Amino acid sequence: MKKKTIPTFLGAVAMVAMMASIQAEQKHDPSMHMQHMQQMQHTNTDTAVVDSRTIVHFPNDLRIHTLANMRDHLLALSEVQDALAEEQYEKAAEIAEQRLGMTSMELHGAHEVGQYMPKAMAAIGTEMHRSASRFAVAASDAAVGDDVKPALAALSDVIRQCVACHSGFRVQ
Repeated sequence: MKKKTIPTFLGAVAMVAMMASIQAEQKHDPSMHMQHMQQMQHTNTDTAVVDSRTIVHFPNDLRIHTLANMRDHLLALSEVQDALAEEQYEKAAEIAEQRLGMTSMELHGAHEVGQYMPKAMAAIGTEMHRSASRFAVAASDAAVGDDVKPALAALSDVIRQCVACHSGFRVQ
């Protein structure tokens, strides 16, 4: 069993690193969406679609807790975007730090949940929390300096971590 676990882990780490590298260099390309849609149309019902993400097994109570945390992260991102749209930069900073940033880790039970995560998944999660704290600082700076671009770039870094994790891992 160890022989399968180590290559699977190394493959997941390589995949996540590659995806993060590609995402860092690549801007949104609408043609990628079209290619994906065309591939989906050509998939017939006789062909199984393979989900190559690493399955992460949690005890049921932690699985439910983790999925609820991730849904709250999505809600927090939405609230942050709403606050930015209203030019309420301090509010965006507060939401990000309290619900996504390093401050939120203890509230989310990160230590307990982290025990069940592959190291690569935990590293991405920690980087997401760090990125959210950096966003909070950039959003607070926008309130004073009236330049929102650094905050928007920092928010993109937060979301990039979410994408990397969800592209490489699946909670079960």
